[in-house]
Amino acid sequence: MSLKVFISVDIEGATGVASFSQCSRPDSQFFDYPFARRALIGDVNAAIRGAKRAGAERVVVKDSHATCKNLLIDELEPGTELISGFGATRDGMMDGIDDSFAAAMLVGYHGQAGRTCAMMDHALVGGLYRFWVNDTECGEIAVSAAAAGACGVPTILVTGDHATCAETSETITGAFTYCTKQGLGKYMGNLLHPSETIPGIEAAAESAVRARAGISPFKVEGAVEMRAEFRTTEETDLVATMEGVRRLNGYTVGWSRPDFVTAHRAMLAIFNMSIQGRRSES
Repeated sequence: MSLKVFISVDIEGATGVASFSQCSRPDSQFFDYPFARRALIGDVNAAIRGAKRAGAERVVVKDSHATCKNLLIDELEPGTELISGFGATRDGMMDGIDDSFAAAMLVGYHGQAGRTCAMMDHALVGGLYRFWVNDTECGEIAVSAAAAGACGVPTILVTGDHATCAETSETITGAFTYCTKQGLGKYMGNLLHPSETIPGIEAAAESAVRARAGISPFKVEGAVEMRAEFRTTEETDLVATMEGVRRLNGYTVGWSRPDFVTAHRAMLAIFNMSIQGRRSES
């Protein structure tokens, strides 16, 4: 059986990126987006090369930021498979993961909401303030790693700023990290040059794949309770009409499911519905 590696890609933790105005999406409003895209592709290609040097024969990349059209297939390493676009998601940032993969990596990720000096910290989706799984506050690192873990796949490498790396070490035992920048505030940091980060990510990815057998999948076992606190009440107004969703107060909803996969899929539907609620005034 060929050695397969799955890479989920966000953008806030990419080399050289300091604010949402640079990296939000391919739109003329965001004047530095071409730079952020180029920097992100450099990081992802470094992770692909490292994985292949360690024996990966097949690499599948999931573009997971915003509308998920940040990566350009012709600029990725030859032979890479890219999951791109938005609208038919079942597993969100981990769409495409299954038990055929030997390992997962999270490239360009960011720290959870409220983490000190985490650059561009936020909680999974616009409008969401805080998020919990079984009373543990979580960000995208834990949620993505748990989605991989539900398939028995270990998350072996996470790249991003120093807060992202610290959060990873606290969450996923044994996972490798690579720090692309030191956050000084939400929109300010000490950025490393790509001449340092690209070979660094490549080396970290190679080491992580070689060490994958010693890294256990991050799993959330048994029945799962999730809770989401939004920033405005109109986001919860519509969400609270969904079957199986409990409104806990003006800003907060909760839901229970028999396992992480079904709870996570409900989470994605709830988040999408919250976006519609945010547009209700217009």
